[in-house]
Amino acid sequence: MKNLLPKLALNIGLLLLAQVAQADLMLYPTRVVIEGKARAAQVELINSGTKPETYRINLVNRRMSETGEIVEAKEAQAGEQFADELVRYSPRQVTLQPGVGQTVRLQVRLPADLANGEYRSHLQFDRVADAEGQSNLETLAKPESGQIAIVLQALVGASIPVIVRHGETNVVAMLDKLTLEAGKDNAKILNFDIKRNGNRSVYGDFLLSYTPAGGKTVDVGKVNGVAVYVPSLLRKAKLPLTLPEGVTLKGGTLNLKFSERPDAGGKLIAQAELAVP
Repeated sequence: MKNLLPKLALNIGLLLLAQVAQADLMLYPTRVVIEGKARAAQVELINSGTKPETYRINLVNRRMSETGEIVEAKEAQAGEQFADELVRYSPRQVTLQPGVGQTVRLQVRLPADLANGEYRSHLQFDRVADAEGQSNLETLAKPESGQIAIVLQALVGASIPVIVRHGETNVVAMLDKLTLEAGKDNAKILNFDIKRNGNRSVYGDFLLSYTPAGGKTVDVGKVNGVAVYVPSLLRKAKLPLTLPEGVTLKGGTLNLKFSERPDAGGKLIAQAELAVP
């Protein structure tokens, strides 16, 4: 039995990798915001894989950590409001054939005495294990006499935020504590803090540019779709630099801009500079 363990571990790893690769779910949009007079929205699902997949759909409550990790939120913190009691959706489970899509419809019901602010939960899509085919233990694993068969199936899912805004909401953001660090193979990484204040989340794109002393400004970093959710007041972020050929970081200035997404108007949210010695 002892000699079988390395081989067994390798087979388990290969099974996990195979199942991850077979779970292909495309979602649009990847973020839902319902505000103003709007009371409905929809999300499109597409199975981009090669076999039928079933997904169970739930509204769950999540919270963002200072490093941007989305974690379970069992109870609301001060200033935090969940949307799960305000949003209804259907269907609750879908089976998608390869290349086929499905629409999930969401409706919002706002109580008359609802307090102003932003309410957020996450629409979770959990892959359901098949009862037949590749998930069937007898089909997938046929151990030789005297051996133990272990079958693990990785159930891959995804989630998107569903945000409901009611009444007056506002947010102010700033960028702080910009520092450079050396990454792998002498690559440069910009560390910085995103500070948020107000009763709504902030969401946008980052563009980092570099201006050498007396030289031409060039773009050296970009990342889209970055959020800081209520009630988080701080998110610590990293942005790898990609320097154009012939450009070195010396004696210039890095400029970091945080702007709304183009479909939201592209307005500048915050910016900060870092002098490079």
